[in-house]
Amino acid sequence: MPTPLRQRLSQVTQPLILFPALTLLVLGILWSGVLHLLDVERSAARREAAVLAREVSETYEAQVVRALREIDQTLKVVKHDFERERNPRVLETLDSHEILPPPMLFDLRIVDQQGNIVASTREGERGNLAEKDYFRAHRDQALSSLWIGQPAQIGNGEEKLHFSRGLRSADGAFLGVVTLSVAAGYFVSGYEEAKLGKEGVLGLVGSDGVFRVRRTGSSVKSGEQIDYAQAVGEADPDDKEVQILQNNWDGVARYTVARQLFEFPLAVFVGVSEAEQSAQVEQSNQRYIAATAVASLVVISLFALLGRMSWQLARSRQRETEATVEHAQRVEYLAFHDALTGLPNRSFFSKLLIQSIAHSQRYERKLAVLFLDLDRFKSINDTLGHEAGDELLREVSRRLQGCLRESDMVARLGGDEFVVLLPELAEDKYAGIVANKILVETARPFVLLGHEFSVTASIGISVFPQDGADEQSLTKNADIAMYHAKDQGKNNYQYFSKALGSDMFGRLALEANLRHALARDEFVLHYQPKRNLRDDRISGVEALLRWRHPQLGLIEPKQFIPLAEESGLIVPIGKWVLRTACAQNMAWQGQGLPPIPIAVNMTARQFFDDNLLNDLHIVLKSTGMPPHLLELEITESLLMQDVNGAMAVLSKLKRAGMRVAVDDFGVGYSSLATLQRFPLDTVKIDRSFIREAAGDENGETLTRAIIAMGRSLSMNIVAQGVETKEQAEYLREHACNEFQGFYFDKPAPADQLEEILRTQS
Repeated sequence: MPTPLRQRLSQVTQPLILFPALTLLVLGILWSGVLHLLDVERSAARREAAVLAREVSETYEAQVVRALREIDQTLKVVKHDFERERNPRVLETLDSHEILPPPMLFDLRIVDQQGNIVASTREGERGNLAEKDYFRAHRDQALSSLWIGQPAQIGNGEEKLHFSRGLRSADGAFLGVVTLSVAAGYFVSGYEEAKLGKEGVLGLVGSDGVFRVRRTGSSVKSGEQIDYAQAVGEADPDDKEVQILQNNWDGVARYTVARQLFEFPLAVFVGVSEAEQSAQVEQSNQRYIAATAVASLVVISLFALLGRMSWQLARSRQRETEATVEHAQRVEYLAFHDALTGLPNRSFFSKLLIQSIAHSQRYERKLAVLFLDLDRFKSINDTLGHEAGDELLREVSRRLQGCLRESDMVARLGGDEFVVLLPELAEDKYAGIVANKILVETARPFVLLGHEFSVTASIGISVFPQDGADEQSLTKNADIAMYHAKDQGKNNYQYFSKALGSDMFGRLALEANLRHALARDEFVLHYQPKRNLRDDRISGVEALLRWRHPQLGLIEPKQFIPLAEESGLIVPIGKWVLRTACAQNMAWQGQGLPPIPIAVNMTARQFFDDNLLNDLHIVLKSTGMPPHLLELEITESLLMQDVNGAMAVLSKLKRAGMRVAVDDFGVGYSSLATLQRFPLDTVKIDRSFIREAAGDENGETLTRAIIAMGRSLSMNIVAQGVETKEQAEYLREHACNEFQGFYFDKPAPADQLEEILRTQS
């Protein structure tokens, strides 16, 4: 007799009840899915609008910051030259060197202490600016930073923005103001209607909440007031949060990004109309609804046709489902468990460890991984056979499980290797307590094939998070610690430490080889010429160190110089480089070649070595090379890390008659004005500036400024990394002294360079 429950279930599965219910279910799922899709589409549209606002704000921010930096740099250059020369004609001088920005867009003026315009890029402009806010700010408040004034309307109705810096004498007395004016619309000229639409916003707003300029569509406005704290607040500079604001000037709701420019008292303001962004999505959603209605009719018709065969189909699917579930469960068990011991296998352990790491990160807890290897397992396998070995592994797995909490897990990785996971670890020492318990249990005798045997274990421990932040690192480091335990005599446990890392072994091996490289004569020097830009003749060479390793081949300096610097080997290696380079120079002269300067790079450890001057004296005396032919190249950052110490060393080098060059200039964020404090002979422009010089407006401006300012300080200017004819022609046009790069010459051994020198002698 069927039970009442089965009777009710049988009634429910009748076609007249089941299929209408299924039809309603499918329709519910269909419409729920469509409604969810509509919500997803709307959310996607909102995200796209937010992404668009962020992307435009990032691009606009970069453009504005670049423009403001160029404006400020121009003001600094004019300020520097005027304060040094006290001559209003500095504008003409700078303009003749093409350092000033184009006068079609920018008006540059020098105003004296009475407010009179004494120089201007606008021909014939005169007047008095004493009542201007920026003039009073610099005069009365002794303002030293960049001043950005309120938008000011000129006669033709155009708004202009004024940027200024105060002029001061050496004793701090007020000399006047240098000011640069530009049309406010210049800062919103990049408005793209294809991206921002007709109701978007692109603007600059001051920290006082006043728009310096704002553009919506083709309309450009200035002077409107907004709630600066609400729009910008005190957000992190990397936080580009998008908020929906209803702007007070037109009532339009927009996805808005307002970003403070922390170098300047301004913020960029970008907005995308919410209505414009959602219009297309709403049209698409109407089509989805219509298509879903048609699909609903099809579903109803389909279920009506299938109703007669429903009970056969249901039974068939039930049998298939049961078989599939049973098969899947079996496959899953075999995939994640060890067939011999029944323990979780490597895959299951890795999966659980990843989950445990995520849980520990979330709740700021520790966990430990214990890597265990049996010490005498191979001897038992070889003596008693694999059957006894398998029984031993099964018994070890049972003992391991008896040592752990319910929340802990032990897995077999393969062979005689086991791994234990200890989640929610209160203190590191508890991992050692568990490891010690495992060692005691493992050491108890085993009875195998009627004989008593004993084995021990070696255990390595790694702890999250200090020993690794991911599954591979923790397992690998526990394995390393386990091998350390074996090295310590086996039957013990060891915690992982960074000193045990595999990188240390490679590092020690390379250092060991490096210590013998000098004695084995493995170092060689290659030489790269420097050429005079006037006639392309070789005017000097740079000695470049290479390590010809017998197994690894030619090793570049970046791979071994840091190691030599840390270990102190750089000092004897540096002496070898100096002696070899000077000897080679004199050898070329002995073969009838003309004397040329030779440059040698110096690291910080060499430069500040107490014996540097004595070593240089010995090298020059032993090789017979005149001091003026030796040029020592040091980096810009080396000078900045110890200004007083560097000054003392440089002064001694100059008194000894040697030349000094500052290498890779431009990447250390110092300035030529700072470098003029040092007794330097040469400035080598970093290759990154040269790559951008030909064809890039910003790169051209920076390169021209470096060349012009370097020449004004009577320094030799060398361009590094010249690789194209266009770059060489550009440098030749702008009066750079020398260049160095693959366009003419690659570094070459001494014999190859000798042939090149002979061709021009």
